Amino acid sequence: MSTLQPLRRGISLLGARSLASQAAPVVSNGSRQALRLRSPATRRPVARFGPALRHLQARFASSEAASKTQLYDLHVARGARMVPFAGFAMPLQYSDLSHVESHNWTREKASLFDVSHMVQHRLSGPGAMELLMKVTPSSLDKLHTNQSTLSCLLEDGTGGIVDDCVITRQGEDSFYFVTNAGRRQEDLAFLQTEIEAYRGANGADSIKWEIIDNALVALQGPLAASVLQPLIHGSGAEADLTTLGFGNSRTLYLTLPDGSRTAEPLLISRTGYTGEDGFEISIPTTTPTLPQQVVDLFLANPDQVRLAGLAARDSLRLEAGMCLYGSDITTAQTPPGASLSWVVSKDRRDPSTGNTNFNGSSVILSQIASPAKTLSQRRVGFTVEKGSPAREGAIIVDLNDESRTQIGVITSGLPSPSLGGLNIAMGYVKQGMNKKGTEVGVLVRNKVRKASVVGMPWVETKFYRP
Repeated sequence: MSTLQPLRRGISLLGARSLASQAAPVVSNGSRQALRLRSPATRRPVARFGPALRHLQARFASSEAASKTQLYDLHVARGARMVPFAGFAMPLQYSDLSHVESHNWTREKASLFDVSHMVQHRLSGPGAMELLMKVTPSSLDKLHTNQSTLSCLLEDGTGGIVDDCVITRQGEDSFYFVTNAGRRQEDLAFLQTEIEAYRGANGADSIKWEIIDNALVALQGPLAASVLQPLIHGSGAEADLTTLGFGNSRTLYLTLPDGSRTAEPLLISRTGYTGEDGFEISIPTTTPTLPQQVVDLFLANPDQVRLAGLAARDSLRLEAGMCLYGSDITTAQTPPGASLSWVVSKDRRDPSTGNTNFNGSSVILSQIASPAKTLSQRRVGFTVEKGSPAREGAIIVDLNDESRTQIGVITSGLPSPSLGGLNIAMGYVKQGMNKKGTEVGVLVRNKVRKASVVGMPWVETKFYRP
């Protein structure tokens, strides 16, 4: 397995933030209706959102006033509907495109998402590698500089998933990683405990941990590279994005309208949470105007790039089969329990390597070795018959059991905009009912709806590999 294979496989399964959805308009032959675009200046009523939005806001809402990202004022000026999310005021959608239009725009062109609410970390020092390899099941020692892997922070003892994250090696003993906004307090407490224990055994200078106050935006869609490439300042191999593959990053400057370069370089990583080709761009805030300058560069051509919010982000990630922490994965699941065994690198399963000592390894490795004996349920995808979608919390039952015994639960679900409103969902079913083609029932509004177990993703991922 190559160093980045876990990321290449895994980015189609994990991720971080979710919102509501609605069915895409269809024409008589069932194909998706052509996208009717409005100019950015046009104002339209914002669509109503149902249970998924209420579930999400309830999960991450705080009694404290919502924080603002560095781009808050831009969102308001651009007609965003702002909602409380993971302790931040975040854009749900914008006035120029409906949710479905924004979703389809991302699949066909390029969208820009503000993800500055996510937590950016830097861990460095002689103990950084050892600490991260204790709290994750990844072979971080196999990563080259500027390479990434998708991973999980694991609870000690149980192996439960504390959070999912993307980790980038930036040097011999330096790592950059991003964790979920909705798990900010839990992650910080978890990392603080682990780091203090390590320092206690190895010295205060063994690890340096920083929370980076950068803005973070995600440029996603088939036009992402062609939009970004002309903005790269300079020339040569480093400036050529055709040599930057999925799961890799570079530190580059962008060119401002006057021909000068940005005040500081940006960390540009080829990754994302939509299934499309794209980039996540970490923007320093030492120069306070830099985030706005960068976003203005991307939005200079509205025929190619539009802003997109949480609503489109959720439907895009689910079509790509990516998990939402708090819904599809929690500390109640280990990676094998969540059908995510691939995050456990092969050499971390082999006792002969000496690398099998990580949080929860005894539990996780036994589950990988004997899943039928150790796992009671599996995470799978479903298509659900026409009608109201199966949302988070919907009960899954055995169609062959007249008593309708519960055999699982839906964790995410919505009508797929890319598939003409087809109802898709993911969830957990008991061991033995997880094979593709298995028919089950889902309780939706007190009615049993037929569903079939299917493979994921529903929409093929388009990650760029040179």
